[in-house]
Amino acid sequence: MKFAFIGAGSFGFTRSLVRDILSFPAFQDCEIALMDIDKKRLDYIEQAVKKIVAAGNYPAKVTATMDRAEALKDADGVLITILQGGVSVWRKDIEIPKKYGVDINVGDTRGPAGIFRALRTIPVMIDIARDVEKYCPDALVLNYTNPMGMLIRAVQEVSDIKITGLCHSVQGTAAMLAHWIGAPMEEVTYFCAGINHQAWYLSFKWNGEDAYPLIRKAITENPEIYNTEIVRNEMYLHLDYYVTESSGHNSEYNAWFRKRPDLIERYCTHGTGWNPGEYAYILKEYLRREDTWEDEIKEWLAQDAVNLTRGSEYAAYIFNGVFGDGTMFEFNGNTRNFGLIDNLPEGCCVEIPMLASRRGVEPLRVGKLPDHLAILNNTNAACEDLAVEGCLTGDKRKVFHAICMDPLTSAVLSLEEIENMVDEMFEANRDWLPHFGL
Repeated sequence: MKFAFIGAGSFGFTRSLVRDILSFPAFQDCEIALMDIDKKRLDYIEQAVKKIVAAGNYPAKVTATMDRAEALKDADGVLITILQGGVSVWRKDIEIPKKYGVDINVGDTRGPAGIFRALRTIPVMIDIARDVEKYCPDALVLNYTNPMGMLIRAVQEVSDIKITGLCHSVQGTAAMLAHWIGAPMEEVTYFCAGINHQAWYLSFKWNGEDAYPLIRKAITENPEIYNTEIVRNEMYLHLDYYVTESSGHNSEYNAWFRKRPDLIERYCTHGTGWNPGEYAYILKEYLRREDTWEDEIKEWLAQDAVNLTRGSEYAAYIFNGVFGDGTMFEFNGNTRNFGLIDNLPEGCCVEIPMLASRRGVEPLRVGKLPDHLAILNNTNAACEDLAVEGCLTGDKRKVFHAICMDPLTSAVLSLEEIENMVDEMFEANRDWLPHFGL
């Protein structure tokens, strides 16, 4: 077997995913093909992966290249963890809306920041898809790059490659809720569906019994639990279903928490999961990583011990189910909505239960979401669809209209203000958006 890592210089993802893949007996003699456009980062991750291989005494082969075609040639599995444009351009996605009064906390999924991140990334994702078609057309492709919904929507619009988008917020939040009520994860079952970063636990059970009353009790009676995830806990207490992904992210995806300074202070500053919750924090964190990543990977390489314990990311389990030992694996993945969720837009990207088996990766039909949850999902999904269409056609007007309808942006700005903001964001991204004729 051969696994190609596109964007292998994403150290955290690559190390954990390689570790997980090699933990399955079917893959211990595989080839790990590492590809990145940054030679220094590629050299470091090659050393790191070889260290994992040596620690496990695996008969695996490790190759490293800056040539994407070489990495993809005859691959069975492909993992994508890219970032198109560094912090210097990404920060404009945060700073320009902030100047206009749209206070964004993370900015990698939707809204004005997520949309411009998508505009930069979609062309590269399509280029990768074309290379997959050419060099490994039967490969199973798993994408971890954000903004997940728009990227998967765009690629599946123009290509028939076998691609699924993965996010760890579903299993991560499930583990958090189980911990809050004292339930061992092996005794918990749940059914979760919606859109990426805004999917809903339509059921959450402990030993077959509804655990939502226990979750509500934990949130309302334990201030420490409430304060850990203020935004999401408020959403649950008022909407009756718990949402995936952190409060820091979800505070951006609706009109309720970030439209006034007093609301940001009350709900977003002390328990968003990205403390202190104000937009500058995430910029400072990413800028810090720009200065410290090399020291951090050197420190990891210098350590004697290597943790080979399999983690909770879905990718290796999916590969094992499809072309490893065949153990079926159910997970939540991202794909287009063709008859899967009845009350979300046809063809939008949804995050739903899926099954990995010898038959491949198959989405499971959900049916209807509760009506009030569907309204919020519909708004965000429709904005994503329009932004993708604008990107694929090079239509700036469609991008502007998509941002006009974003819940947080429309709660803060007038149409004229939104147009001025979007024009400024296009100008800041001029070098990254040639497909718009800038």
